[in-house]
Amino acid sequence: MEMKKRISLELRNRTPAEVAELVVDNCRSSDGEIEGLTDEFKELEFLSMVNVGLTSLAKLPTLPKLRKLELSDNNISGSLETLAEKCANLTYLNLSGNKFKELSTLEALQNLKNLKSLDLFNCEITTLEDYRESIFEMLPQVTYLDGFDAEDNEAPDSEADDDDADEDGEEGAGQLGEYEEEEEDEEGSEGGEVGLSYLMKEDIQDEEDDGDYVEEEEEEEGEEEAEVQGEKRKRDAEDEGEDDDEDDD
Repeated sequence: MEMKKRISLELRNRTPAEVAELVVDNCRSSDGEIEGLTDEFKELEFLSMVNVGLTSLAKLPTLPKLRKLELSDNNISGSLETLAEKCANLTYLNLSGNKFKELSTLEALQNLKNLKSLDLFNCEITTLEDYRESIFEMLPQVTYLDGFDAEDNEAPDSEADDDDADEDGEEGAGQLGEYEEEEEDEEGSEGGEVGLSYLMKEDIQDEEDDGDYVEEEEEEEGEEEAEVQGEKRKRDAEDEGEDDDEDDD
């Protein structure tokens, strides 16, 4: 499919000014030039033209908000000065798989003051001696070259970082929830222990009260028995006295 037709299809009933991202990978440029892309795409922030047969960027329109540009697997070997003129706010540029052979062809990127990440994988230039050191020296604004900084630290994946942050937030929330549940369990356990202790204490008190009551009953029964025995002995003594009087008569 021709690039111009592909761009028209990607609009999907939108105006160019409403498009922030545009991907036209694997379509075809008839003469190696950009076709169908105009200055009307003024809100465009991400543009991907991978493997479309480009040999030149001369017809690249002015895209003031463009920040990320994918141009890998084309046949570009120069004309990078157009990028600085038309896409001054680029922060990421992928030129891997193109035809760059000399460092001098990249000097035009010095004018991209906001460029932080540059990819040149599978370009012949990467076989030059001191390639990485030379690029970092020539383009001091670049932090990551081919995915690594000057200290060989890998470039962070912003999307992965966002996902990790979400997972950490969920995990943190989960840990907090578990902590709250543990607190509730501990409070419940303490409450149970208090309740159990209270019940046991009541049972002990009841047993003591029952013991006191039994002792009181036993004492009362003993007193009653003693009184009954005393009265019996008294009656026996009186009966004996009457018997003695009768014998005397």
